[in-house]
Amino acid sequence: MAVSDLTHAGPNLQLTPEHEMIRQAAREFAQNEIAPIAAEHDESGEFPAQTIRKMGEMGFMGIEVPEDYGGAGLDTLSYVLALEEICKADAAHGTIMSVNNSLFCYALLRFGTEAQKQTYLRPVASGQAVGAYSLTEPMSGSDAGTMRSRAVRQGDEYVINGRKSWVSSGPVASYVLLFTMTDPEQQHRGVSAFLVEAGKPGFSVGKIEPKLGIRASATCEILFEDYRCPAENRLGEEGEGFKIAMTVLDAGRIGIAAQALGIAEAAYEASLQYARQREAFGKPIGEFQGISFTLADMKTRIEASRLLTYQAALAKTRARESGVRFTLEASMAKLFSSETATFCADAAVQIHGGMGYSKELPVERYYRDSKITTIYEGTSEIQRLVISRMELGLH
Repeated sequence: MAVSDLTHAGPNLQLTPEHEMIRQAAREFAQNEIAPIAAEHDESGEFPAQTIRKMGEMGFMGIEVPEDYGGAGLDTLSYVLALEEICKADAAHGTIMSVNNSLFCYALLRFGTEAQKQTYLRPVASGQAVGAYSLTEPMSGSDAGTMRSRAVRQGDEYVINGRKSWVSSGPVASYVLLFTMTDPEQQHRGVSAFLVEAGKPGFSVGKIEPKLGIRASATCEILFEDYRCPAENRLGEEGEGFKIAMTVLDAGRIGIAAQALGIAEAAYEASLQYARQREAFGKPIGEFQGISFTLADMKTRIEASRLLTYQAALAKTRARESGVRFTLEASMAKLFSSETATFCADAAVQIHGGMGYSKELPVERYYRDSKITTIYEGTSEIQRLVISRMELGLH
């Protein structure tokens, strides 16, 4: 699907019929299959294995992966449209989908060998297995050069030891893309990437994180104790891990932007409906300026987020041929969309008043789910740092 297939006609962004079909398919699935169970899984924190399996069957877990490797073979805009609709129903399902697509599959597609793609990409892209991405440690977040985990080469293997944290999908993943130190003296230039298989000796799931939001997206620590990883499972060369991680996070940030957009839209649509129906002092509350102006701000920020996110998606598609990084577009989309999500979710709770604070309605879940979009895959502060450094020519 060519980038030029997306055009502007008047003030409205026009999608191709194929894009509209993908969005509609995702919308119907999300509203029919995910929305009815979202509150239950949020309450219990149970991983939604059944719906995730169905998403795999529909091609949502490897949208941009070529069909030869078990994926749907579509473009980045298709991925963004589908993810947006999934997240309108439940951001936790969207997190699982985003990690699978943006962080695991994209990394293998971009940096993996043919053997690695056949072994690890195919089952994850087709939804038969779940993939995870592990960069963060208890004392190492955005500063990857301070990692304490280690991979030491011994013949045809690496022996890995250490503790990783905040691994999304970690408790259920069959395969994890792990970033760890092979040369600590080089700091971030000493980080290398490995494809590790869960369940093997030396691999164990640690603490399951009790999260504020996206609770059905399983998140945990992973412990490595003399875990032996074949050298052929290294992704890229030694010392290329940080470069791989940052490249993959560019793609991941587009996914988070789409997730945030979906949350914001859900919060806005709930608020719009409530403002039309709820009456106070003899008229719908939407007729009061305080409410109507808030709705106007919500709508405007959502449409601006949409344009930034779709633009980033198109930049990523162009990058396949040009090789030009889409870091700036991805960071701007992630920054603005995530802050739009928190603004809209907060406004939705306020518009709903007491009912917004009740678990009887989903707006309190949107409020809790929205916050993580400003934190993971690079905080808002990191996005501002990336954007400003690129504009100042300091990158």
